[in-house]
Amino acid sequence: MDFKSESPLQGKTIIITRSQHQNSQTRTLFENIGARVLDLPALTIGPPAQWGPLDDALLDLESFHWVIFSSINGVESVEKRLGLINKSLKKDFNSLKIAAVGQKTSQFLERLGAKVDFVPPQFVAESLIKNFPNSFYGLKILIPRVQSGGRSVLLEGFTKSGAKVTEVAAYETTCPLDIPEITLNALLNHQVDIIAFTSSKTAKHTSQLIRKYFANDCEQICKNIKIISIGPQTSISCRKYFNRVDKEANPHDIYGLIQASINVFYSNA
Repeated sequence: MDFKSESPLQGKTIIITRSQHQNSQTRTLFENIGARVLDLPALTIGPPAQWGPLDDALLDLESFHWVIFSSINGVESVEKRLGLINKSLKKDFNSLKIAAVGQKTSQFLERLGAKVDFVPPQFVAESLIKNFPNSFYGLKILIPRVQSGGRSVLLEGFTKSGAKVTEVAAYETTCPLDIPEITLNALLNHQVDIIAFTSSKTAKHTSQLIRKYFANDCEQICKNIKIISIGPQTSISCRKYFNRVDKEANPHDIYGLIQASINVFYSNA
């Protein structure tokens, strides 16, 4: 990344929206370039309404050619359910190929010990379909995904091209009840420079939480805060819930998000 100084976000306060259980990697990366980082957990991860469809698919996993993961949450859920039948992605399915939409998901799978066979050049569903290494016709594909709110791009794209796709709910996301006090006070006192959104749902839920606390003052609270999006679908939600996007990450990953957060403060970026 082409940073203009070693601490390009020195003196800036950034809110990172994330799920409640995510690790501190993103925080550390932002802090390393000078930012003051405040947490705003905007996703609570829980089980789907029913485990049956996922469990049935996993019992038959050896019959699939590919499994496609679009999030760490999907990987964690699948691996836990496989553990109930004494199986694991890292050792029990030699003929199964794994695709990951996104660098963080790919890295998580590799840390787990599972081989990742394909990661698209851009970390969005459309790029996976466009650059997929096999002909779709006749492939049997499993897609574990969020129960509600996700897009059906992969299902539609693969199915239209002749693949047999099984799409099952592996987890659900809901909106947390509260904003952490330190983050709430920073918003109230207009001490926030950036809100960085990592998914469409974090944008939706952050809007709900801010409106819960500030009601009609929401627009005034957010007026001078830069809105940064990690990718195209997140940008759509940012425009829907905040009426704008100041910068979109490119590439659509955490490093692109950092660069976009830096660039937004340079008029020639």
